[in-house]
Amino acid sequence: MDIEFLVKVIGVYVATLCFAILINVPPRALNLGGLVGVASYLVYLTYNSIFGGYVGGNVFGAFTIGILGMLAARYKKMPIIVFNIPALVPLVPGGQAYEVMKYIATGNTHLAFVYLMQVAMIAGALAIGFLLAELAIQLFFHVTHLLKSFVS
Repeated sequence: MDIEFLVKVIGVYVATLCFAILINVPPRALNLGGLVGVASYLVYLTYNSIFGGYVGGNVFGAFTIGILGMLAARYKKMPIIVFNIPALVPLVPGGQAYEVMKYIATGNTHLAFVYLMQVAMIAGALAIGFLLAELAIQLFFHVTHLLKSFVS
């Protein structure tokens, strides 16, 4: 196993955990929230290594957060937002947002606009990933409800 990969995974776990502590997530949800964050980042890295591109990776990463966050919320009997918000931290386009501000401050509006478009595309990709996860969850529950009523 590559040491750089292991450092990234541990860093994502710690960052997710620290942000969860910062926003007062209950202690019994911390570990599972960190694991949801790591799983979503692994999906993001896998997508990027196979297909390239940060937008698709963020869609699938957010989809993973949506699905695993729902499973974690049901398992711990807690609100889903307790798991989704901290797990989103590794996918947030903070570096690109910093570059936007830097290039605006230095007067390089062309590069600022390029990075602003990246931030907008990543934010949209995250929203689409959460939307698709919610759609998949609702569809799953609807189909299982139909099957239960059909069998009964």
